[in-house]
Amino acid sequence: MLNRRTVLATGAIAAVPLSTSLGALAQGRKDAVTLAMTLEPPGLDPTAGAASAIAEIVQYNIFETLTKINADGSVSPLLAESWEVSPDLKTYTFKLRRGVKFQNGEPFNAAVVKFAFDRAGGEKSTNKDKRTFAGLTTQVVDDYTVVLLNKDIDPDLLFVLGQATSIIVEPKSADTNANKPVGTGPYQLGTWNKGSSVVLTAWDGFRAPATIKIKRATFRFISDPAAQVAALLAGDVDAFPRVTPRSVAQFKANPKFQVVVSGSRAKTILAINNSKKPLDDVRVRRAIASAIDRKAVIEGAGDGYGAPIGSHYVPGAFGYVDTTGVNPFDIEKSKRLLAEAGIKTPLELTLTLPPPPYARQGGEVIAAQLAKVGIIAKIQNVEWAQWLSGTYGNKNYDLTIISHVEPFDLGNFAKPDYYWGYNSPKFNDLFNQIKNAARPADRWRLLGEAQRLLADDAVHGFLYSNQWITVANKNLKGLWKDMPVFVNDISSLSWS
Repeated sequence: MLNRRTVLATGAIAAVPLSTSLGALAQGRKDAVTLAMTLEPPGLDPTAGAASAIAEIVQYNIFETLTKINADGSVSPLLAESWEVSPDLKTYTFKLRRGVKFQNGEPFNAAVVKFAFDRAGGEKSTNKDKRTFAGLTTQVVDDYTVVLLNKDIDPDLLFVLGQATSIIVEPKSADTNANKPVGTGPYQLGTWNKGSSVVLTAWDGFRAPATIKIKRATFRFISDPAAQVAALLAGDVDAFPRVTPRSVAQFKANPKFQVVVSGSRAKTILAINNSKKPLDDVRVRRAIASAIDRKAVIEGAGDGYGAPIGSHYVPGAFGYVDTTGVNPFDIEKSKRLLAEAGIKTPLELTLTLPPPPYARQGGEVIAAQLAKVGIIAKIQNVEWAQWLSGTYGNKNYDLTIISHVEPFDLGNFAKPDYYWGYNSPKFNDLFNQIKNAARPADRWRLLGEAQRLLADDAVHGFLYSNQWITVANKNLKGLWKDMPVFVNDISSLSWS
């Protein structure tokens, strides 16, 4: 398992026509690559939306950050060449890389870093991690030295600064990055054919052009599991990160392909709208959790690729405690809890499912399980844009299935206006203690208490930590083995 950090697993759905000739062309060129994604992003600015599909295209490719998260979860320099951290873990001094410019010709310097972080934490910010940046004060020492003062203690801040929400944006182009992204990275936007594909091309002005082996990268959007398999077999795509796991057996047996099984920090959950009746009753939420056989869900949604979780935390993460025994699969207990809550069955609830196969397939399994205790989960399949606006934005749902892929997202439970409507003063106090605990032993203990509280409150039906499957042409090199964050680092790829 990975030892580092997480965004909502996402993008917008679109059917993609398959083309053998295009695939053959892509594989015939050793300076080009075609990758596929399940979902299309709603835009290309990771500071403006929660969809992880945004970062899958732009992070480290178009946009860069002060630090870079590596496949093993470690952090290395990127736009910052080096840094020093004060003993109290609240002051970070960064020495910035010189000779860097943005794709519009503007220079990169400490003033731009201050602009980016002040903007991310500002009153009008739409950044998903606005709360983190609001706690930072950025000071410019000189053109290539910047100091960050953190209100809280965050041992993982260097990791956070390598995430997509921490990209350094250029002031003149910041407001148009969703459709015309401008960064300091090795690639720039070529074309975006909405509903079909995004093409990135190598940027001639990049500071180290000789290190870039891939000159053109095409991202194609293929949501249907059968079409995903067909596209790979036909050679229409060279690699499909996070492809449907139902394809694994046939590709493992095919010498033309490589199959990479990646650990992750993703948490797939049956999210419950805690603000709606009768779901505001903890007994009803516990009944829902007790009705779920996690192992059956993992088989149905992920073909067995996943580890059961009992809270919003994954095995292998710092401070993890096993909470799968808090709300174990127990049909009779579930029925008893519903009766104690005064629920007359059948209880009808909507189960809103976004496009990813894990949600649609897992939804069928969970609906069947809930039916056994008298809960009728009426499945409502929605497009990704509908999920973002209706479910995530307007909280218009009872139950939904989603993977939260950010490693360090416990703080979402301390947001009373977050889409699942959980508001617990006890958890808020715990999370505040976690943020200010300097000793690792204290943080470990407090993280365990937070996990147990979320499990006791049955905030969600916590399902499993995902294992992601990448299927690729056997000659493609540089694919990430693990996925602490959702990115496709094109600059690391090459053909053998």
